[in-house]
Amino acid sequence: MSEDTGRSARTGHTSEQQAVDRSTHDEHSSEQEPVTGRRRRKSSYDFARARARAVEVITTVVRWVGTLAAVILTAHVVLTVGGANPDNGITRFVAGWADPLALGFQNLFPQPGDPKLDVLVNYGLAALFWLVVTSLAVKIIRTLG
Repeated sequence: MSEDTGRSARTGHTSEQQAVDRSTHDEHSSEQEPVTGRRRRKSSYDFARARARAVEVITTVVRWVGTLAAVILTAHVVLTVGGANPDNGITRFVAGWADPLALGFQNLFPQPGDPKLDVLVNYGLAALFWLVVTSLAVKIIRTLG
C-alpha cells in the first residue's frame, strides 16, 4: 500500500479532501500573519558591500601606484646624491623610470653648477607631489564611493 493510500485509510479522507484540508490550513495560517502589502525579497547579492569593497580595492591600488612612484623618485635622488655609478644597471633602470615620473619637475628649479642639488630639489619635489596627489585622490575616491 502506498503512503498516501495508507494515510487516506487512517484518516478516512481521500487525497482530494486532504488537498482541500491543506489549502484551508494554508489560508487560515496566512490570515494570522499581518499583511504589510510589501514583500521583502531576499537579496542574494549585497551591492553596498560590493561597492565598499570595490572602493577599497581602487583606493589601495591608487595608493600603491603613488607610493611606488615616490619610492622610485626617492631612489633616484639617493643614488644620484650618493654618487652611484651612472653606468650601473640598477642606476640606469631607476633613472629610466624616474624621468617620466618626474612630470616636468626635472628642470623646475635649475641649480647651475651642482647637478646633485638639482636632482635632490627637483626629483624630491616630484616625489612629494606624487604623495600629496595620491593622498588627495584616495580621499576623493572614498568620498565619492
